[in-house]
Amino acid sequence: MTGRNLFALLGAIALLATASSAAQPWVIAVHGGAGGLPTGLPDSEIAAVRAALNQALLAGGKVLADGGDSLDAVQTAVHLMENSGVLNAGRGAVLNHAGYAELDAALMRGSDRAAGAVAAVRHIANPIDLARLVMDRSPHVLLVGEGAEQFAREQGIALKTADYFITPRREREWRRAIEAEHQSPAAGAGTRGTVGAVALDSHGTLAAATSTGGLTNKHVGRVGDSPLIGAGTYAENGVCAVSATGHGETFIRYTAAAELCARIKLHGERLATAAGAVIDELHKAGGDGGLIALDAHGEIAMPYSTPSMLRGSLHPGRDPDVIIEVPKSSAP
Repeated sequence: MTGRNLFALLGAIALLATASSAAQPWVIAVHGGAGGLPTGLPDSEIAAVRAALNQALLAGGKVLADGGDSLDAVQTAVHLMENSGVLNAGRGAVLNHAGYAELDAALMRGSDRAAGAVAAVRHIANPIDLARLVMDRSPHVLLVGEGAEQFAREQGIALKTADYFITPRREREWRRAIEAEHQSPAAGAGTRGTVGAVALDSHGTLAAATSTGGLTNKHVGRVGDSPLIGAGTYAENGVCAVSATGHGETFIRYTAAAELCARIKLHGERLATAAGAVIDELHKAGGDGGLIALDAHGEIAMPYSTPSMLRGSLHPGRDPDVIIEVPKSSAP
């Protein structure tokens, strides 16, 4: 082989290597909670919910389009939903039995399975940001209650007063739940919901993030599945990323998010098959809800057993696809 031919061959090999290592398409999906919207919600608030999901997708998508990593993308998306005031996370979260918000959040990176979480925090505007600090600046995975808020102060996060989180809608829901409980002690907790995001970046890294206020009229100190790694939040490169929403106690007992990934990793199931099977199993156990999941190939699954689930996705070069099933009744 002549030197010229050898040079040409080496050049061709280099081109093939470059092509094979080209950045893969990114994708992001979000949810605003299983169960959808309550009947009678004003059109203006429905529009605000749609806008919140749309903005979350666009903001997370911009991170990915600029070559950023999936963990930053899901954190950015959830942060915006926490600030929306119309979803069950951050400001606008549901209220517990004592009439104040207790918030949970977690995020996880699939490349090394690093994770951070906080639970039962009362004065943190963006629990997802505090969860990221737990991951990045502490040796721990989960901090709760007063200890989590002490850590927040150590990290320079200003705490909010309880009234920052309370919106008129959530106060009305709380009062109705309290009244229902007075009439029937078995009525228990009411409105529920969660926000979450999953993403795959151009480097092939998966990530998931989830944030919630839990259940209206929940017992003080109750923690759901959202901040528990493997229950409501999970990510593993080459397998999948999951953010769940629904009856948290069942999702915890069935380690729903990790179970979905295990079905893919150990049994070779397709994402849609595995996700649907997990939701079916939870439904049979009395735990309605839903989840968003994303695999290593960029495939998305969004199964749910509730009447509806607020959800959306974004791919490169497309507009956000937001799905909101509006209740038929428009009574005030």
